[in-house]
Amino acid sequence: MDDSLHLYSYWRSSAAYRVRIGLGLKGLAFETLPVHLLRDGGQQHAADYVAVNPQQLVPVLLHGRRAVRQSLAILEYLEEVWPDAAPLLPGTARERGRVRGLAQLVACDIHPLNNLRVLQFFERHWNVPQAERDEWVRHWIVEGLAAFEALVAEDPATGAFCHGDVPGLADCCLVPQLYNARRFGLEAGQWPTLERIEQACLALPAFQDAAPEAQPDAPKGS
Repeated sequence: MDDSLHLYSYWRSSAAYRVRIGLGLKGLAFETLPVHLLRDGGQQHAADYVAVNPQQLVPVLLHGRRAVRQSLAILEYLEEVWPDAAPLLPGTARERGRVRGLAQLVACDIHPLNNLRVLQFFERHWNVPQAERDEWVRHWIVEGLAAFEALVAEDPATGAFCHGDVPGLADCCLVPQLYNARRFGLEAGQWPTLERIEQACLALPAFQDAAPEAQPDAPKGS
């Protein structure tokens, strides 16, 4: 049985970034298969990649001959296949519900509104100027992260990380979203709890190794 792991990824994709963090936390070795989302009109639209993922999105995880799509589904898959390797979810149903809710706040409510294909649609079909597209992105990031901050700031379940003192699924989603916030000129200091958690995460090798600039397909000097 082939247990090798390959990840279709783009260096600056926050969804792929989440999965890279999860793989790192679990100590799982993998090979990156770069998919450049801008080059050649977007390599995700090429026929050979569409055959892998008809949604034309990254990431996709190949575990041997099995393909798993969607970042949260991939992270849950890693948790189920390797449950004893640095669990990404806590032990009780109530705790897991909290962590999943935080993760989905980012992956389902913030990120889809800022996704490259949404911004490209605005530009190509509606001729929305760059400044207005950037304002759209910032609005939804601020609204979403303000809610995230409110959910973790006063909750006794919050520890050094989003849930307790061990990084997990919610942290895998939070750190890439804060990276995106800075790309659009937002300062994380307006969310002090999130910034504190981020700093705790970025001190760990799994987060450092998953950073966009550390990826093999990142542009030199990025």
